[in-house]
This record gives sequence, C-alpha cells and structure tokens, in this order.
Amino acid sequence: MRTLFVSFSLFSLLAFLVVLSLSFGAVSLSISEILSGFTPDSEFYFTIHEYRFPRAVLAVLVGAMMALSGALVQGVIRNPLASPDVLGVSQGAGLAAVVLMTLFPSVSIFWLPWAALAGGISAALLLWALCGAHSSAIKLAITGVAMAALYSSAVDFLMLTRPLEINNALLWLTGSLWGRGWDQVFMILPWLVLLPLAFWLAKRMNLISLGDEVATSLGVSIPVTRLSALAIAVGLTASCVAICGPIGFLGLIAPHLARRLVGGRHQILLPCSMVVGMVILLLADLLARTINPPIELPAGIMTAIIGAPYFLWLLLKTR
Repeated sequence: MRTLFVSFSLFSLLAFLVVLSLSFGAVSLSISEILSGFTPDSEFYFTIHEYRFPRAVLAVLVGAMMALSGALVQGVIRNPLASPDVLGVSQGAGLAAVVLMTLFPSVSIFWLPWAALAGGISAALLLWALCGAHSSAIKLAITGVAMAALYSSAVDFLMLTRPLEINNALLWLTGSLWGRGWDQVFMILPWLVLLPLAFWLAKRMNLISLGDEVATSLGVSIPVTRLSALAIAVGLTASCVAICGPIGFLGLIAPHLARRLVGGRHQILLPCSMVVGMVILLLADLLARTINPPIELPAGIMTAIIGAPYFLWLLLKTR
C-alpha cells in the first residue's frame, strides 16, 4: 500500500512539474495557450513544441537515466554514498569535451556530444583495465576517485592555459538543458535499450546486498553481475553527460531518496529512483529558468544547491 501511495504521489508531482515547465519561463503561458502550442499554426508553437516541450522531455529522460545509473553503482558497490562520479565517467567525458573546445575551437559544436561520449566510455575502459574484471568494489571505488581527480586536474590545467576558450567550457561543465531540443532527445533515445537490462539485474543485486559469500552460494556470479551493472551505469551516465554536461549530485541523491521512500528491494527501488530523478531535474531546470528570467542558471548549479545540504546531512547521519 505504501509503495502504491508513493508511486501515485511521485507521478502526480511529475505531471504537475511538466505542466509548470511548459507554462513558466521568460513568458508565462496559460493552459489553453500551452495546448494551442502543439498546433503548427499557433503563435506559441515555437515556444512550446520547439523549445519547452523537448526540454521537459530531455529533463525526464536524463533525470531517469542518471538516477538509475546511481542506483546501479550504489547497489554493486554496496555503499549508499556512491554515485556514477565514483567511476570517473563524468570527469572523463568533461575532459574530452574541454579538450575539444579549448584545443580545437574551430571544430563544429556538432562533435561535442560525441567527444564527451567517447571520453566517458574511455574513462570506464581505463578503470576496467587498471582494476581487472575480478576486482573488489572498494578497489573500483578508490581507483575511480583517483582517476576522477586526475581528469579534473587536467580540465583545470586546460582552462587555465587556454583562457580565451574558457567561457564555453565553463558553461558546459556546469551542466545545463539550455539550448537543447529534439535533436538531443533523439540522440539519447537509443540508450533507453539499457533499461530492461538494468531491471533484469535487480534480483541479483538484491542478493549481492546480502554479501558476496551469500550471493555466490545462491548461484550469483559476482564479477559478471558487477561488471554488467557498472557497464550499464557507464553507458547511461556517459550518454547523459554527453548531451547535458555533468549534472552533479543527481546520481547520488535520487537513489538515496528513493531508498528511504520504498526500501532497498531493487525491483521497486530502480523504477522509483528513476521517477525521483525526473522530479529533481525538472524542478532544478524549472527553478533555473524562472528565478531571474530571461537569464537562465545551469541546471547543474541548482541540483548542487539542492543536493549539497542533503549530502552533508546524510554524511553526518551516516557517521
């Protein structure tokens, strides 16, 4: 009964935020104007169909995928304070994007998402090469944090030595949905094929949470399950970062909030984390657009403002 109530509440909140996202911005629109914005001959067609609606769709997709990747990482590492950033994927994607923008400023912006995607996947492959397929969760986490620090240092070095190209890099590194449209939505849609694979791992992740020895005795292959979950998390994270830039704290907060709402059973936790991620990113993007219009703040700043106090409270409570 509690799960049904939580699900109904989250989906109601999600629908409400979608309506608010379509309604508010530099110009506020009524419900009738929003509905008319889906017809090509309407004066609000560009605002709704070409700007606000694809942005809301992208926020829903990115929020869900980042939250799911965070739940997978926390499940296989068995640490509720873990996130995709632990793997260094976001930082690797950021480094690749900054390299493209600072060292090759004349290259078309079309290649930026592909460069970031390649950087994120390359960071994951390097982590796998350093740790091996049978490494422990703690070794993966420590190595990932070290590599993430290395990538972040390289990004800082590039921006300090290339001050003329720093503006675009800084804007991208904060994580934003500004300027994104249907092209970015279609780019991220193929990665949804990973979702059924993630749900298929839910039962095995429940057993892993009991400990490696118990899971192995029940027939679960720990290395295969861990590698599969981390590979899915890497694909989801890299694709999202490639489109919107690194959006901080989302992969950490959403799964943890979902765990407090519905418990730790992954068959329920994974979809609940996705909905919580949708809600958080929609709310962050809505606040970023409406605090001081027409100026927009990056959504990554808003998720950090929302997430940092919660993370500190969680850390103190865990201690």
